[in-house]
Amino acid sequence: MKHAAFVIATTAAAVLSVSVLAQSVPQINYDAVADLISLPSYGEVAGVATNSRGHLFVYARTGHAVATLGDERTFYHGGSRLFQFDQTGKFVKEIGQGVYAINFAQQVRVDPQDNIWIVDAGSNQVVKFDVDGRFQMVLGRKPENITLRPGAGVSATAVDAVLVAARGPAPPGGPGGGGGAGANTGQPPGSGINGDNFNRPSDVTWDRAGNVYVADGFGTNSRIAKFNKDGNFLKTWGNTGTGHGQFTQIRGIASDAAGNIYVADAGNKRIQVFDGEGTFKSQIGNIGTPQAICISGGATQYLYSSNSNDSESMDSGEIYKLQLSGQVVGRFGKAGKLAKEFGMVNAIDCRTENDLWVGEVWNWRAQKVTLKR
Repeated sequence: MKHAAFVIATTAAAVLSVSVLAQSVPQINYDAVADLISLPSYGEVAGVATNSRGHLFVYARTGHAVATLGDERTFYHGGSRLFQFDQTGKFVKEIGQGVYAINFAQQVRVDPQDNIWIVDAGSNQVVKFDVDGRFQMVLGRKPENITLRPGAGVSATAVDAVLVAARGPAPPGGPGGGGGAGANTGQPPGSGINGDNFNRPSDVTWDRAGNVYVADGFGTNSRIAKFNKDGNFLKTWGNTGTGHGQFTQIRGIASDAAGNIYVADAGNKRIQVFDGEGTFKSQIGNIGTPQAICISGGATQYLYSSNSNDSESMDSGEIYKLQLSGQVVGRFGKAGKLAKEFGMVNAIDCRTENDLWVGEVWNWRAQKVTLKR
């Protein structure tokens, strides 16, 4: 009975602690406009981003995929669309029509030079367009249409040897070089493959030197891949797990002015912070399940993180505002379908501290949010 009483008391204390924590987080007053833009073709809004002129880019899953038969491969494209609007919400143009990479929208970002980057979980590609929407670079590719299965005279070991030969050896003492589903390469699960062999990438960010960091963690991989500004592979870190530098379903990535990399480790309900070389620095918890994350510009930067509701729930849905140290400043919003409510927030743009754009998968819209001081 004493043990049972202890368990009950401990559980009650834990519930009380969580309740007090929730109540102690200040509510931020805000306004929102849900109909400032009208999409030419509606669909789930996976990504929103603004450039230095205040133009808005929306990457939406419109669902009109087209299959084209190539030499020996089938190419799927057109399942999503990338739209540009001016600062008043007026439609400007569509970017990337017919591009093979535009398949299943996951995210869109604008870098410090106003280049537009899309992350597509269907084609496993990250594509860079210039300020005018012209194609500049692609990272990632669909796997080759080669099937290797153990059979008569072919062992599983032989299949693995072919896969490893195609992928290249892992760097001494470092992750990478394998770890994909079914590959016996000696690396921890989720380590991925050196280079831009992505499996449902989820987000992208950059440091001051222009190095590119890709969150490759929505599929079987659980890693961050780093490239230089020309797209040359530099390194990778991370694998599946719960420890420091390990991830379970990476949903977002962002960087601050000092070059630190923030990773939304949704499966572990935390944001992990690293330096630009992948060295673990700290982690941020007690903000629900981080999905979309964003770091604001300005002299004092803030981190925004959505505790997004899932498709079957009206629970949660709020967005947290934090100092870069992890200290919570406040939160705003809840799950719902009305203006000032959020439905599965997959993207946040926070070019300035108090003016945000929020992309909602569930509600098929981009909402402009203004925080009140």
